[in-house]
Amino acid sequence: MVDIKAEWEKALDEKECEKLLELFDDYVDSIETEEELRMELRRLGEVAVQCDEPYDLLHEIGHVYAHLDDVESAIELYKRVVERKKDDPEEYATALYYLADAYEHFGMLEKAIETYQKLLEHEENILKNDKEIALTLANLAVNYDEIGETEKAIELMERAREIFERINDEKNGLISLLDLAHFHYELGNYKDAEALINEVLRTPRDDEIEINAKLVEAEIYAGKEYYEGAFRAVRDALVKAINVGDDVFGLVFDTLVDFIEGLFNEEAYETVAKNMEAFAELFEDDTAYFFRAIAELARWKAGDEGAKTRFDELYSRIENEELLSVLDEWKKPKLSLELGL
Repeated sequence: MVDIKAEWEKALDEKECEKLLELFDDYVDSIETEEELRMELRRLGEVAVQCDEPYDLLHEIGHVYAHLDDVESAIELYKRVVERKKDDPEEYATALYYLADAYEHFGMLEKAIETYQKLLEHEENILKNDKEIALTLANLAVNYDEIGETEKAIELMERAREIFERINDEKNGLISLLDLAHFHYELGNYKDAEALINEVLRTPRDDEIEINAKLVEAEIYAGKEYYEGAFRAVRDALVKAINVGDDVFGLVFDTLVDFIEGLFNEEAYETVAKNMEAFAELFEDDTAYFFRAIAELARWKAGDEGAKTRFDELYSRIENEELLSVLDEWKKPKLSLELGL
């Protein structure tokens, strides 16, 4: 049996960053106390900031610090890398990007914006790389939208879009259109949002862009309360995602589940019931039973007592615990609180 402690100590002593990354999960899992874990994170951090490419290792360290409710210690490591890389313009830009990304990942959006702005100034004044400038503008736009400054987000994303068009970066140009469509949807500008989505969908594109376009299209339809159109758009995205990859499929599936939950909360039971079979027929496993059970649950909640028996039968056929937990949550009766005067 390999002594992971000995391997870890050797990799630390010799500053073998790739080896430390390889050992990270297994070694961290072997640590029994929080005190020892914090000590190892400090030792590892001292080595990580000296790595030529420290960012994957910092990402792993950051997640553990977040679990310990100590995000600041993770951020401090990214800051030290920025300081270390400041004499190399290209490396400095990369370090600033990862610091901004870490702030964003940990929900520190004002700090992320501040750092992306610093990166943008560096790119505009020193590096003068149009593509990187446009990508940073896009990142700034997304973060401004997250803090509710959607008009500012549109202004920045339009600038990014213009640069992508000028340098013939079609893929990033299409992504910027998707983001703009989402921003306009958030402001209630459905006509502008639809026009942008139509522009994406009539352009040759890769599957992932089409999937995201369909999700934004569904969002717009839902905002207009055209729920059948929204379900069709999500179904199109799901069909495409089946052949793309588990991560993308999971994103679409979770979006669909969230959409259905929203309709349950609005008591739009008939809308749910009549749209589930279109999803059930896409699957041959117990996911098909899941969607049919959702339809019967909707009918049951709408007052069809016979639907309860059909729901229970379908529920009994489902083995996937995650799907069952969704149904368990949705079949709970809504609590209504009355205020006594």
